[in-house]
Amino acid sequence: MILRIVLGAVLAAMALGQLASFDAMPAILTTYGLTSGAASTALAVALIGAEAVTAVWFLARPRSRAVTSVWLYTGVAVVWAVLADQAFARGLVLDNCGCFGTYFAQPLRWYVLVEDALMLLYAWLLWRGLRRARPAPLTDRTSTEVPTPRENH
Repeated sequence: MILRIVLGAVLAAMALGQLASFDAMPAILTTYGLTSGAASTALAVALIGAEAVTAVWFLARPRSRAVTSVWLYTGVAVVWAVLADQAFARGLVLDNCGCFGTYFAQPLRWYVLVEDALMLLYAWLLWRGLRRARPAPLTDRTSTEVPTPRENH
């Protein structure tokens, strides 16, 4: 629950920063070298939307066991990690990674890759938590046999 609240706050800050500087977001995403023009705009809309929805979900319902919010979070984390990893590997120079739009700008450096790796680790923890919280599959309840004492243990 605490992880969801913290991630919800981070995602809310990301979405708000990106939304407040939406005019710059397509250009920032274009600097990663994978998209341009309308594709960068669509990617910006998708990222901001997914971040905002996930942030609201995590903050409003931190105990929720819904899979959709974890899928959205994982998608956001994977997209940012792929963007940063490929740009770093190609030696692209980015003055602003764009995680918070034009606010709290940080250049693409090795520590951004660590931040992205942590976001992926948190996604894994969320999936692990969901898996542990799922009830055991239903068994055949049509049987009228009484279990033996050994079966009760």
